[in-house]
Amino acid sequence: MAQSGSRTNYVETASLSETLHSIQVKQHSLSVYVDELNRRVDEVDPTVCAFLPEPNRRTRLREEIGELRERRAAGEVMPLYGATVGVKDIFHVDGFVTRAGTDLPPQLFAGNEGPTVRKLRDAGALIMGKTVTTEFAYFEPGPTRNPVNINHTPGGSSSGSAAAVAAGLCTLALGTQTIGSVIRPAAFCGIVGYKPSLGRIDPEGLVFFSRTIDHVGLFTQDVAGMALAAAVLCADWKSAPADERLPVLGVPDGPYLAQADEDAERKFEEQVLMLQVAGYDVNRVAALEDIAELNDLHRSLVFAEFAQEHARWFDDFEGLYRPRTLEAIEAGRRVTDGELEAARAHCLVLRDELTAQMDEEEIDLWVCPPAVGEAPIGIEATGDPNMNLPWTHAGLPAVTVPAGIGEAEMPLGLQLIARFGQDEELLSWAEEIATHTGEAPYE
Repeated sequence: MAQSGSRTNYVETASLSETLHSIQVKQHSLSVYVDELNRRVDEVDPTVCAFLPEPNRRTRLREEIGELRERRAAGEVMPLYGATVGVKDIFHVDGFVTRAGTDLPPQLFAGNEGPTVRKLRDAGALIMGKTVTTEFAYFEPGPTRNPVNINHTPGGSSSGSAAAVAAGLCTLALGTQTIGSVIRPAAFCGIVGYKPSLGRIDPEGLVFFSRTIDHVGLFTQDVAGMALAAAVLCADWKSAPADERLPVLGVPDGPYLAQADEDAERKFEEQVLMLQVAGYDVNRVAALEDIAELNDLHRSLVFAEFAQEHARWFDDFEGLYRPRTLEAIEAGRRVTDGELEAARAHCLVLRDELTAQMDEEEIDLWVCPPAVGEAPIGIEATGDPNMNLPWTHAGLPAVTVPAGIGEAEMPLGLQLIARFGQDEELLSWAEEIATHTGEAPYE
C-alpha cells in the first residue's frame, strides 16, 4: 500500500499456518517468537490501539510458555501450540477484567471463562491479550485504527481483533457477529474473517448482544490457518470431503447487491469475471428482494434482545451509555413480545428460503461483497454492515477473503456463504478461491 507523509501503514505478515509449522515442525523457539511479538506490540500498538493495556503481558506470557512446554514434554497433543490469540473484550478470560468497551462498572457483567477460550488454551494457544471492542459490540467505536491506513476505521464491532491480526500482533483473534462484526472488519483490514454456522462455536462465556443471533467468529491472515483454528473450535469438525470439482457460485442479484457502492460493485463484478475465467460457473439469481424489510426486522430482533440483556441495570446506569448504544436499547424496548417472536421465527424461514434457492439453482456458494465499500476515512464510525445482515440472520456460514484494493487504496474482500452446516466445505473452497482474488495488503 502506498504511504504519503508520515507513516500510515502498519500491516505485517503473520500467517497462522506458517507460524504453527515453524514452531511445531521446524522447532523454532516459542519464547523467541513471543518476545519478538511483544516488541512489535510495544512499537505498533500505541498507534493502532488494537489491544487493551496490560502492564504485565511479558511476565504472564513467559509463565504460560513454561507451562505449555511442560505439557508438551509430557506428551500432550496441542494442535495450536505456537498460536497467539487476541480475544475481543466481551469474552470472559480468566485473569482479565471484561470491560466491553463501556464506562459501565465491569462487575455488572462479569462472568466465567467460556468453552471457546478454554478450547484455545487446551489446544496450546497463548492469549496475547484482550482486543478493543466497540461499546457492547455495537456502533460506538473505541480508539482502534486500521493498520492498512491509520486514517481509516478498522470496522467493528470486533475492531481490535481485526486490527491486531492485520498488524501482525497475533496470528488468530476471536470476534463476534450480530450483524456484520467479523466479516466487515476483516474485509476492511484485508484479512480472512470467518463466521461459522450458528452455534458451531459455543457462544457461552461472553457479554451477549443477542442470544438468538450472536455468532463467535475468527480472524486470521490465511484460510489454511482459519481451517486449523476452526477444527479446534467448531463442534463435530470433520475433514472436508474429497471433491475436485469447482463449486458453483451464485450472485444474489437485486436490491441486496445494489446496497454496495458503485466502486465496490464494479470491483465485485471484476472478481466474478476473474473466477469465471478460472473455470468457476456463476449463476445470477434474483434473491433477497425484500432486503429493506429484512434489515429492519433483524435490527428489531437484536435490539429487543439487547434491551433484555441490559434491563437489570439500565435504569441505574443510563447516563453512562454512549448515544448510539442508548438509541439501540431504547429502540429495543419498543419492540413487542409478538414482534420479537415473529422475528426469531423468521431466521429459520430465511435459512430455508436461501437453501431452497441454492438447491433449485444448483448453487454451492453465494458470492457477494462483504461490505458496501472500502473502510471509511475516520474512526468515528465503523461502516455499514448490511451486506452481512441476511447471512447472519439466517445463521449461514460465511467467510471473506482478501480481494485487492479499491479507489481509496483500502482493501476489498469477497464474501462466500455456504449451506448451514457446510463450514468444512466453505473453508476448503475458500482456500482455492482466495488464490484468484488478488493481493492482500500484507503481501
